Amino acid sequence: MKKSIVSALVLSVVLQANSPQVESHSSNANETNTIKLTGTVVSDGQQMIGSRFMGYVKKVFVKLGDKVEREDDLYEIQSAEFDMMKMQADLMLEQSKTMVEFWRDKLKRLNTKKVRLRNTYRNDNKINFMDMADLDAEAANVETMLKTMQVIVKESNIKVKQLASTYNYIKMKAPSDGVVVRRNIRVGDMVMPGMLTIMLVDMESLEIEVSISEGVLSRVAVDQEVSIEIPSIKYKTVGVIYAIVPAINPMTHKIKMRIRFDKGETNVLPGMYAKVTI
Repeated sequence: MKKSIVSALVLSVVLQANSPQVESHSSNANETNTIKLTGTVVSDGQQMIGSRFMGYVKKVFVKLGDKVEREDDLYEIQSAEFDMMKMQADLMLEQSKTMVEFWRDKLKRLNTKKVRLRNTYRNDNKINFMDMADLDAEAANVETMLKTMQVIVKESNIKVKQLASTYNYIKMKAPSDGVVVRRNIRVGDMVMPGMLTIMLVDMESLEIEVSISEGVLSRVAVDQEVSIEIPSIKYKTVGVIYAIVPAINPMTHKIKMRIRFDKGETNVLPGMYAKVTI
């Protein structure tokens, strides 16, 4: 009987030693060393395209969700202001070119006349210095006018090229590859200088933005690896902390942290909910 009681007591001690209470304590210790945070997928390449001229939207070449490549046409506006500037520049260039040809031709005729006059007086062994002086003075004035008009042609050419470059703001092109996530214009709309017209997002340069509390700051560092999970698409990977913004929000006492990761071929989109484990 005594042996049975002793055996029962020993068995009880062994069971208590192997009870879940010890495992629970070990689990709590692991949870103390693990920090779970939530974040949002954002794009590091966001292009906000605005208008530089006032005018009506003539054509829109893209819609929401379209993928565009660099130099693809986005939209075109019809600007009376730009049209007038371009017309004036073209007219000035054409007029100055015409005047250059006029003064060049006149200088050529004067030089021919001077040559004939010298030949005539050389045959007669006499020179009319007054006639030669008048021709030389007239030729000098014509040459000055020619140089002046050549300068005007050069300046007009520069102005025309500048307007040709400005045409990129009339017929706006994509500055980089991306996806159209916002479009504030339609055909016929009036746009003003500085108005946001289209927003592009680079789908390849994705990051995760996380807000952390002051107490967690000592647990994170730049170049530190963290575990990432995007539950909606059941995607898991490892990312690297590349930026900790040193400005604390006095209202929330939160610090922003950016994490880079390689999404590969996975269809990760900006705005997705993400979990980060440190």
